[in-house]
Amino acid sequence: MSDTLDLARELIRRPSITPEDGGCQPLLQDRLHRAGFAGETLQFGDVTNLWSRRGGNGPLLVFAGHTDVVPTGPETRWNSPPFEPTERNGQLYGRGAADMKGSLAAFVTACERFVVRHPDHAGSIALLITSDEEGPAVDGTVKVVEALQARGIHIDWCIVGEPSSETQVADTVKNGRRGSLNGRLSVRGVQGHVAYPHKARNPIHLALPALLELTSEHWDDGNDSFPPTTFQISNINAGTGATNVVPGEAELLFNFRFSTESTAETLKQRTETVLQRYDLDYEIDWTLSAQPFLTEAGALVDATRAAIRDITGRDTILSTAGGTSDGRFIAPTGAQVVELGPVNVSIHQVNEHTDSAGLDTLSAIYERILERLLTGAQG
Repeated sequence: MSDTLDLARELIRRPSITPEDGGCQPLLQDRLHRAGFAGETLQFGDVTNLWSRRGGNGPLLVFAGHTDVVPTGPETRWNSPPFEPTERNGQLYGRGAADMKGSLAAFVTACERFVVRHPDHAGSIALLITSDEEGPAVDGTVKVVEALQARGIHIDWCIVGEPSSETQVADTVKNGRRGSLNGRLSVRGVQGHVAYPHKARNPIHLALPALLELTSEHWDDGNDSFPPTTFQISNINAGTGATNVVPGEAELLFNFRFSTESTAETLKQRTETVLQRYDLDYEIDWTLSAQPFLTEAGALVDATRAAIRDITGRDTILSTAGGTSDGRFIAPTGAQVVELGPVNVSIHQVNEHTDSAGLDTLSAIYERILERLLTGAQG
């Protein structure tokens, strides 16, 4: 029997498609309350957030995660109902199994065991859980962090339970993330008949040379911690739907995933310099989703790597690859942040699953990190 697996099943049974919590946070807080955690619900808009803490002194170690999940897609394509946890061949199937209800269960069971063994531990432990990570992420972790800062609460160390592993649990830990900068570009032309192109200005044709230059641009070389910055066009829309009409406007969506060798401002400037060079009639709206962050070797990274070695006998790899996470809202406060969670092989997919035994391994690693940081245990 596995307490972690049982709790993961209970969480999966609660449909919590973003921004719904589906009753997951009350379940978690009930378990935490029995372990001496004082919890409170922080409601912002339609989003439910849980802040649950044990202890009043520093240093403060926070486990951060989310109860919301993405939609299931066609349920007929699932081999078992997405909100009925099912085990097959050593794998736990269900929406959120890997992203990230398995991690939430491992958080709680690690804290429960740790508190029993070390009731007088140093510092404080807290869980920051939101139901707005898979959605717009405007009323979730970012708002909780703002509320904590207004109270003078400083997070020293944060473990985000995102599925960071590649092939085995804890073979990879994310100690940073690239920045994400989005652009919505509108290029204006003159609508007309395709048979009379001299009376029209095709915005697609006008934009193509500039887009080719942007896709070919060398933005930076990256560094030892980050790959080079990339530019990707994700959407192009134009036209009336008719084959004989030159469109009057074209709209494009694009994204930069950028390293610490570039800044959002320099990327904006360089992009607009290219667009202006081609004398385009354009407007561009920018949205900065995340600044890049990096947690260097230090107390949290060292404790995490040592704990993984203690439990699995393996050395982990540090990585900054992948998309964004809610760590982007916590790192700017000065907290050390790492992401450690299940294997990332099926998240957001039909038949999402995670290794059942791996959840126990993950819980043991979380507990060992607590011991190394809050009891000084080294062996």
